Amino acid sequence: MKYRVHRFEINMFKDQGNLERFLNSLEGEVVAIIPNVTHTPLTLAARITFLYIIERL
Repeated sequence: MKYRVHRFEINMFKDQGNLERFLNSLEGEVVAIIPNVTHTPLTLAARITFLYIIERL
């Protein structure tokens, strides 16, 4: 089987529509979505900066 890994830059507050369009445009099956979570030590906040989307072709 062949796989393709996509990197999707995301702002979780305003990119829901873009993510939906991207996922619907994929040709294969989405196997996993892996978020990159960054932590801000002073505010104890976490945010997702991008997603790795793994597609099985």
